[in-house]
Amino acid sequence: MRTTDAFVALRCIDCGERHDPETVTHRCPDCGGITDPEYDLDAVDLSREELAARPFDSLWRYEELLPFPRETAVTLGEGATPLVECPTLAERMGVGAVYIKDEGRNPTGTFKDRGQTGALTAAVEHGADAIALNSAGNAGQAAAAYAARAGLDAHVFLPDRAGFTQKAMTEVHGGDLRIAEGEITDAGAEYAAAMEAGNEGAEAGWYSTKTFVTPYRHDVKKTMAFETIEQLDWDVPDAVVYPTGGGVGLIGMHKAATEFRELGFTDSLPGMYAAQAEGCAPVVRAFEEGAAVHEAWTEITTVCNGIAVPDPGASPWILDAIAESDGGAVATSDGAILDAAIEVARTEGIEVGATCASAVSGAFELAERGEFDEDDTVVLLNTGAGNKDVDTLRSHLGAREEAATEAE
Repeated sequence: MRTTDAFVALRCIDCGERHDPETVTHRCPDCGGITDPEYDLDAVDLSREELAARPFDSLWRYEELLPFPRETAVTLGEGATPLVECPTLAERMGVGAVYIKDEGRNPTGTFKDRGQTGALTAAVEHGADAIALNSAGNAGQAAAAYAARAGLDAHVFLPDRAGFTQKAMTEVHGGDLRIAEGEITDAGAEYAAAMEAGNEGAEAGWYSTKTFVTPYRHDVKKTMAFETIEQLDWDVPDAVVYPTGGGVGLIGMHKAATEFRELGFTDSLPGMYAAQAEGCAPVVRAFEEGAAVHEAWTEITTVCNGIAVPDPGASPWILDAIAESDGGAVATSDGAILDAAIEVARTEGIEVGATCASAVSGAFELAERGEFDEDDTVVLLNTGAGNKDVDTLRSHLGAREEAATEAE
């Protein structure tokens, strides 16, 4: 297994045990907890100037701070996405500057590509022949694409509410698509059954690239923060508002900001804000109640599929990241979220995914509450392209136009 010099262990965030990544591939063998790549930052020979001299071509430009060297990567050129300044949004929120980190520019149209380049690279390094995961949609599509790139079979379990694009492209990439009735939790149950000993997944040796089962998805997604801070000329944003389902990206970005600070590249952390839909907001409810862990959401009533995660297993880690960064959490209605996506498209020209627009509507709400100062820099994550949710966005636009006509 080829790893970078600084990657020294997998640390269990639950029991604290450290494991050899050569032999431990996924969760902690002692307690079943989530493992996290641990780095010896003293072994990182890197400077701001060296980074500036490199092409801004993919996330693998940060290889010293990743588990695997660039030469091993299963890559489609993911990362290096634009950070777009949005003056109209800044005026609307009454802050110094607003930027959208546009992850819709990734190869399959979402930030999930960042996680899958890491997970599939690990799968190849561990000698896997096939991968498996359940997903709300986008991660399944990305996994099928990166598995195709690596020459591996992909077994993807999606809920029937997943978008047509994600289902179709999973199959176009050659993935074995399994549709479960219900929600992502139902797709997860079918995935788990297949992976149990004695069933086909276990017998076939499927390698999991599921959220927080593989330790490499959240870790490689931290590159969103590396890029953002570098694109801001090493000025750390005051706030990052993140559309939050499982919380992989939020945790990754907080980890990245912490690593940059420890390396002496920066001297502060951005406030991390989780944005959810009111129809599925377990993290927001836990934050508002001061709880250390969420309670599972029992009835999903949002059309925002990508963040409709009722039982995020890493919620204690999400809540810790929010607390450590002096951030927060906010939930807004589906109407406000979809209105925000349309507003961004019409004022800034950026196509924001329906789910991702929760970051925009959440930031509007946070600004109304006085959470931001007038000179703050606020970064909003557009985690997926608008055309992923074109039916949802167009339907909402049509309903708005019909309501306006009736009101005349």
